[in-house]
Amino acid sequence: MPDVLEAIKNVVQSLIDDEPKSPLHVGEVMASWLFLALCAETQVQIEAGINSTTDPELRKTLHEAVEMFKSQKEELAAFLRLEGVPLPPTSESKPISDPNSVPLGVKLTDKELANSLKIKISMAITNCANATAQIIRNDVGIMWGRFMQEHITFLATFKSQMRKRGWLKVPPPYFPTGSPNPGR
Repeated sequence: MPDVLEAIKNVVQSLIDDEPKSPLHVGEVMASWLFLALCAETQVQIEAGINSTTDPELRKTLHEAVEMFKSQKEELAAFLRLEGVPLPPTSESKPISDPNSVPLGVKLTDKELANSLKIKISMAITNCANATAQIIRNDVGIMWGRFMQEHITFLATFKSQMRKRGWLKVPPPYFPTGSPNPGR
């Protein structure tokens, strides 16, 4: 039996491929340019985090995040070059170093690294959603939707890991005035 979702995807893709490609408008360019800068700088910051943790589970997660941001950065850079948009200046990748040689005053804790990554992923999701709301071209919208789905999937798994390790920062519960509160 044919896969229904695959068939729908093929139909939608054929419609998008046949759609005339208008030039990007300023909102699409700005969102793409800023997201490319976010991906590039986040990749470098996560690489620095990899160099300062010895936790194998966190290192694995950070490597996965680097690969996700690197892949999106490369795809977006190729897309912008094709559209004739100049790329933002970005930092160079960090070389691999020994986490045990990082001084304690400089070294971030695993909890700080995890929460920093969570914030970066949350920012990426928000940027993808905003960009998706601005697009005119369907091919660009599909790219943003895919990026957002990758970040949401990553974050859902990562938050479970953070919760299990006690790293997830959770605001206090809110109980409206007059509501039953078993904790009071």
